[in-house]
Amino acid sequence: EHLSQVFGNEQAAIMGKTLDQATGKFLLENKSPSRKVGELDNRGSHFYLTLYWAQALADQTDNSELQSRFKSVAEQLGQNEQKIVAELNGAQGKAMDIAGYYKPNQQLASAAMRPSATLNAVIEALS
Repeated sequence: EHLSQVFGNEQAAIMGKTLDQATGKFLLENKSPSRKVGELDNRGSHFYLTLYWAQALADQTDNSELQSRFKSVAEQLGQNEQKIVAELNGAQGKAMDIAGYYKPNQQLASAAMRPSATLNAVIEALS
């Protein structure tokens, strides 16, 4: 929202508006992380915010470029929701070697924090 106001960026305004919508849905659907192993953690919560944001971007009609770009993302995330959540939850409860606490190996830390190959493929397709 700030970028849209300062620089007059229409796409930034839409991104901010749809993020607000996604955050509202996230809170209404109670997708906050749980403290119990096997239930939604931070990674799963971030997935749901991503899903809801992609859906809001696909549903908006103010910018057809953003709408078309995120339509397939929203569809892929929605169709694979159960699989992605299972992949994310399946990574819980196991020790992860990230080669250090204060200076972890970036590749190992990324693999530990991004355990869903399905979600990673959708995100990488956006690049």
